[in-house]
Amino acid sequence: MTARVLVVDDILANVRLLEAKLAAEYFEVVTAMNGVDALEAVQRTKPDIVLLDVMMPGIDGIEVCRRIKSNPLTQHIPVVMVTALDQPEDRVRGLEAGADDFLTKPVNDVSLFCRVKSLVRLKMLTDELRTRTGGDPLRLISSEQLAIENQPGNVLVIDNRAAVAERIKTALLGKHVVTIATDPQQALEACGQAEGGFELIIVNLDMEGVDGLRICSQLKSMEQTRQTPILIIVDPDDHQRLLRALDMGVNDYLIRPLDKQELLARVSTQVRRYRYTEQLRTSVRASIEMAVTDALTGLYNRRYLETHLAHLIEHAVNRGKALSVLTLDVDFFKAVNDTHGHDAGDRVLQEISGRIRAAIRNIDLACRTGGEEFVVVLPATDIQTAERVGERIRRMVASKPFNAGPDTHLNITASVGISALAGVDETVEELLKRADQALYRAKREGRNRVILAAA
Repeated sequence: MTARVLVVDDILANVRLLEAKLAAEYFEVVTAMNGVDALEAVQRTKPDIVLLDVMMPGIDGIEVCRRIKSNPLTQHIPVVMVTALDQPEDRVRGLEAGADDFLTKPVNDVSLFCRVKSLVRLKMLTDELRTRTGGDPLRLISSEQLAIENQPGNVLVIDNRAAVAERIKTALLGKHVVTIATDPQQALEACGQAEGGFELIIVNLDMEGVDGLRICSQLKSMEQTRQTPILIIVDPDDHQRLLRALDMGVNDYLIRPLDKQELLARVSTQVRRYRYTEQLRTSVRASIEMAVTDALTGLYNRRYLETHLAHLIEHAVNRGKALSVLTLDVDFFKAVNDTHGHDAGDRVLQEISGRIRAAIRNIDLACRTGGEEFVVVLPATDIQTAERVGERIRRMVASKPFNAGPDTHLNITASVGISALAGVDETVEELLKRADQALYRAKREGRNRVILAAA
């Protein structure tokens, strides 16, 4: 993983030590020795994460964090506060200032790289979301990010020692909704049944008579929980199992005894990361859908038809299967727009799309190719069967009036042309052209009819 890390500390030895560790893992490291230089470096170098010492002369780390997080242009940058072991109050102040995580001096290598990599991935997700909102940081911060930040997380705690699980629930009370599962099988069942799914799963590796690593492995292999972050609780000397857990994909860990502020910080970070991931996945799906579907009718568009029909033809040829194409055109559609307006025309097209869907199978491909023109691809369908499908669609269009608006009900008909794959060398263009020629014949011969293309 490559990322730019800003290391801020007023002690040169501390800066050089962190710089050497991060550079050895191929991170790009930028350094600053005081708060003023740190704020300037954030603006100048645009780091992916900031490691910020709390105790510095002049502007201390808490104030630097507060300024980073109050600036709309930088508040998406993760900040990790580096605190001394005997400064628990600094963690509280850091949380209030907007810190995303903590590291305790002396900094442990496993902790350093686990925290940095986790938060860098979170930063990458926020950057992608900012790009998808048009590059306007205020737009994301004012709507999507606020929704991500402010809602309580849905957290599952797996621990067969009820007292320990209850302490975790109490620590998260008011910030997150916590479900406790004291039986591993019950936990796995709960993951598949929870409405909306869990956003974080906390697993105690030191359960009585239960292999916590096996639970983590099962969670990572289940479809419902494959993308759900897992936070484990381990003993301070259980180094081997901690490394195995991180290798299998566990996202974060806490060392016993648990610190409430650290628990809150870790849980909040993982919940945010999960929500950003889900939002990005939804955004990608929506982008793909917009690229291949017609916005008005929800059917596939011409671009998708031309690409996918080529694959369907190849599939039919390779397996010796039939394939037919049906083209449909709404009769006298221009008169609908001219007489009743384009809103009425849009309603007619939407209702025709619904009637087409009702008349075909799930495996058939229905597309709006432009205006009042539609194409339906019928895999594994010979031309005689396709003719029956075309006639069924024609009848469904003509069978009852269309609701085109208040007090506007229109009788609509459609003309249909059908062609079937004629040979192994036939192209998409040739197949569609023959169906169009049959459609033109249907128009010439009086409309509201189905015509088959010549073989």
